[in-house]
Amino acid sequence: MSPDRATLRRAGTVTTLTAAGLLAAAGVASAHVTVHSDSNAKGATDGVLTFRVPNEEDKASTTKVQVFLPTDHPVLGVLGRPQDGWTVQVTNTKLKTPIKTDDGTITDAVSEITWTGGKIGPGQYEDFNVAFGQLPDDTDHLTFKALQTYSDGQVARWIEEAQGGQEPENPAPVLTLTAKGQEGSSTATAPPANVKNSDSSKSTASASDSTARNLGIAGLVVGALGLAAAAFAILRNRGTGARSE
Repeated sequence: MSPDRATLRRAGTVTTLTAAGLLAAAGVASAHVTVHSDSNAKGATDGVLTFRVPNEEDKASTTKVQVFLPTDHPVLGVLGRPQDGWTVQVTNTKLKTPIKTDDGTITDAVSEITWTGGKIGPGQYEDFNVAFGQLPDDTDHLTFKALQTYSDGQVARWIEEAQGGQEPENPAPVLTLTAKGQEGSSTATAPPANVKNSDSSKSTASASDSTARNLGIAGLVVGALGLAAAAFAILRNRGTGARSE
């Protein structure tokens, strides 16, 4: 094999592997538990939190979902919604610092919500809705750690918080709160393209971050393919010139 052909083959192999790796990374990055709400202003009242749980296993179903609510900045008046086929259990905890409201002093709040009895199959996701009475007004974001248990005994622990602007491998769902009187979408990501909704009536999560991430990765892939095409053209012209001589 000539040096030019060997170089061309290596360039094509590297480009293919790079593109495949980037596309695989895009799928993994978006396959974690996320949270969003249409009422995410600081101190917002009477809204709904939606936790989106995708199944990223090929041969196991999700059979249990646990969401842990922050107690340092508690969400007040939380009510769990029973999903079709699922049983919901709500756990309260005593607050270290009671919260004074117009309706009186709140001494405890929901710290954990668990759904069991249902099933999220491979390639599917489920939206779990939670009603709240009031969001806190003294923080910019809320972190909800989550555990996802599969039928084969595996447990995905979505509990890591971002450090230095880098997304961790197993990120906890985070709801970004806006200024009072403003409403906006959270930083939740939409499910991967190969993940199906297990209930067509579920609400649609914000896809802004996922779209930006995927566009960035697509740009890298296109760039890599462009470099390979340029290398191919140069080597082909070089070979044509050598034959004409």
